[in-house]
Amino acid sequence: MQHQDNPLLTWMNERDFFLAELLWHDGRGDRDHDSDLCPGCSTSTPHQHRCQDCLDAQLYCCACIVKDHACLPTHTIQEWNSDFFQRVSLKNMGLCMQLGHALGNQCILPQRAFNDDFVLIDTNGIHEIGLDFCGCETSQTHTQQILRAGWFPSTSMDPRTAATFRVLHHYQILLFESKASAYEFYHSLVRLTDNTGLKKRKDRYESFMRMVREWRHLVMLKRSGRGHDSSGVMGTSEGQCAVLCPACPQPGKNLPDNWQDAPKAKSWLYSLFLAIDANFRLKRRAVSSDETDPSLLQGWAYFVEENSYKSHLSDRAGETQEKSTCSSHNAVNMAETKLSQGLAATGVGTVDCARHNMKRPNGVGDLQKGEKYMNMDYLFFSTLRHSMLDAFNVSYDIACQWHKHLWSRMSSLPPSHHSNYLSKMVRFFVPKFHLPAHISKCQTIFSFNFTRFVGRTDGEAPERGWSNINPVASSTKAMGPGCRRDTLDDHFGDWNWKKVVGLGSSLLFKMKEATSEKAGHRAAFEEFDSVIAPENRMAWKAEMEAWEENPNDTTVSNPLQPKSLAITQASARLGLARLEAEELERGVHLLLHPDVSPSVFIGSGIDLEEEQRRLKAIVDTMGIHAMDRQKLTILRTRMSLRRKLEAWRQTQYLYVPSVHTLVATSATSDPENAEHMKLWLPSSLNSKACDSRLQDVEWELRFAQAHDALEELRQCLRIHCSLLTFKREWIRGQGANTRAQNALGRIHDRQTACIKRYRAAWGALKSLALMLNKVDWRGRLQDLLDDDIKPLVDPFGTQGEGRRKLTWIWMMDGVDSHADGGNADGVRIEWCKSRARALRWAEEVELLQEEMRRVLQFLKWQADWWDSRRDTVSYSEGLCAYAARQANIRHCMADHFRHLWAPFISPDSLTDSPASSLPLPDLMMPDMALPELADLL
Repeated sequence: MQHQDNPLLTWMNERDFFLAELLWHDGRGDRDHDSDLCPGCSTSTPHQHRCQDCLDAQLYCCACIVKDHACLPTHTIQEWNSDFFQRVSLKNMGLCMQLGHALGNQCILPQRAFNDDFVLIDTNGIHEIGLDFCGCETSQTHTQQILRAGWFPSTSMDPRTAATFRVLHHYQILLFESKASAYEFYHSLVRLTDNTGLKKRKDRYESFMRMVREWRHLVMLKRSGRGHDSSGVMGTSEGQCAVLCPACPQPGKNLPDNWQDAPKAKSWLYSLFLAIDANFRLKRRAVSSDETDPSLLQGWAYFVEENSYKSHLSDRAGETQEKSTCSSHNAVNMAETKLSQGLAATGVGTVDCARHNMKRPNGVGDLQKGEKYMNMDYLFFSTLRHSMLDAFNVSYDIACQWHKHLWSRMSSLPPSHHSNYLSKMVRFFVPKFHLPAHISKCQTIFSFNFTRFVGRTDGEAPERGWSNINPVASSTKAMGPGCRRDTLDDHFGDWNWKKVVGLGSSLLFKMKEATSEKAGHRAAFEEFDSVIAPENRMAWKAEMEAWEENPNDTTVSNPLQPKSLAITQASARLGLARLEAEELERGVHLLLHPDVSPSVFIGSGIDLEEEQRRLKAIVDTMGIHAMDRQKLTILRTRMSLRRKLEAWRQTQYLYVPSVHTLVATSATSDPENAEHMKLWLPSSLNSKACDSRLQDVEWELRFAQAHDALEELRQCLRIHCSLLTFKREWIRGQGANTRAQNALGRIHDRQTACIKRYRAAWGALKSLALMLNKVDWRGRLQDLLDDDIKPLVDPFGTQGEGRRKLTWIWMMDGVDSHADGGNADGVRIEWCKSRARALRWAEEVELLQEEMRRVLQFLKWQADWWDSRRDTVSYSEGLCAYAARQANIRHCMADHFRHLWAPFISPDSLTDSPASSLPLPDLMMPDMALPELADLL
């Protein structure tokens, strides 16, 4: 039976055929085994050899194999020994590579490699080869001869090991994509060479590690244009090898000439968005030192220059850090207690481009003991040196604390890191995912959602990058300091380059989404706005605009904060008690019990109802195999509750005499458990069986009980989300996970109790509304369904503030719109939020259009820069060709992006580039080089 729609099922029926074909290759195949003629030289020389790497699998004589592989010394040769094929070395067959001369020409003064022991590492294994250097009078050095052959020597003096450019490039790409360590890759080559372990070979692992490190360093310099600069490698300045973000504002590269004169309505488009974060997975053990293992880059890419950084930290080593006045931020309060035993670095701090998720030049540094201000300050001001902009939007998960005294702390930094902050506008934000953990004040002041001119930026860019770099931690933690920094710089460069290549599709996706969301949220706000009274609309708009201009001014009213008190059971009972006191003063005496007023009587009944629910929940969790001690506890609790119920029942007989008959008719021969005894509150009686005054009292208390239950439910949902997030991010080990799970269980039980309490209050309110002829009493209270019980910000959800659709339980904001319409707090807050959402999406569209324009202009600037390099290095064809290729890549990328974005950008940006007719290269793996680029493929 054929399975045309499932190739695997089809193949399963053909396994015997495929297996036979595989085994066919272990023999000599269908060739004429009795022929005495070699197919290569047509002589009768024995032909028992074949090459596994060549497409031609015929058997040749030894001379033909050596001749055909004169320039292919790393191919794998097999010899038929009359029973099977076994591997033989081209060196043993007589092949000797001659360097320094054209293929086929022999040197008259050849110099054999040191001790005739030369190893070449390639993608298919580790090979011992015969090698002769040119010894002529005009010959190049041995190192240069090896490099001209496309090999990379392990040392520059008498090299005995080399790796092909191909294998170094192959490993670098593999490392970027799979994060495989050099140890794993090298030993995979060992196994490709000999998978039996029977042949003892010299270990070249350390040599391979050194070649990899030197190779990626040179590639970074090459792609940064250092080979085209007359000052050479040592003329490289700090941050010059970093891959810049083309979409971020870069004065002189992608901004208009008059950008500083732009009006306020446009100047916000030229702000730089930065995101700060720390990663404690990227630890480094206390091994080696900077003297033994220095960095090759010296602050030329993403890491800061180590000597000045450490000098700054040592000068401020004794300073204590200010404690958090917001939520208990571990990043602040535990900075001094972070476990650092045996570690030279507990992690890294970074400054990223917040809009496009790219690492900033000189924005990365090691953390010695937690996330201290002195570390993060240095990194922030270090990367700020590379920007000449006037406006910055800075996101940090503890920005509410870190930004305090930031400018005074700047004075302790080196003079090169100082900034004239009085001439700049710097705004601070907390990333959207981290914001709910802050106090309510921070959730508006530091929110991207409610601040003008930020679009739909979320500030979580660094978090997205950690998933890519974290797998490297297992290999970098045991590296020396310099090797680790160079390795991470290499990965950050590749990450940035992939982001650059992906800007075409990523900005297009964002623009399509933003265009759709802008229309949807604008329509939603206009619909909401149309039902608001004109006087309220004008007042709320003025209040919101005033706050947006001065969010940190405490004298300006915050329209996003409720201004009235929340309804609670305690306040309702206090109000009823005051009313009864006023009635007594007026001589109105309605008490039927000397110690229990009507409000106290009904309130006590509601409390007893809650005790019944708690007892019932405990009984339900015990199961059928409860221990005697548990049964005794339940029995005592039931007896205590029954006594309370019977005492309360005596008071009930005074206020509701008809309950006598109901209790008598419902009595059974077996005593009823206390948790199941019916209370017969006014809401469960008909309107004639109870005084309307008691119904009014229960109405007020039930209304407050519903609000109380909702508030506690919201608190439980917040706590549950926080605990889940904390458990996922930080809890490790069985014991800690068990304790965390128990805490989650307790919160869930409390959440369930809140749901039952609200539903009981809702049922009572519906009954009482019919008795009291209440109309439009619901306000925003509704029947609580399971689908309504969702957190405000779901850490596992896919929607944020800008897209969220709240369930009705989050539309309360601590107040309720009464039937008389006297309380508009909640409506005002939701109007302000709806307006903010519409504005943010409109800003996002405008910002994305500007970013698309900047990308195209930046790529044009890069292409022009590379074209200019061709004029300065005309003496070298290789330098000119490389510069031309890099310029062509930029032209092709710009042309590709321009056509992708055609529906969304101005016609001025759609003109064809000079290279539009050239073929588009593979944009997933181009070579990248320019003064500010440090991409390593």
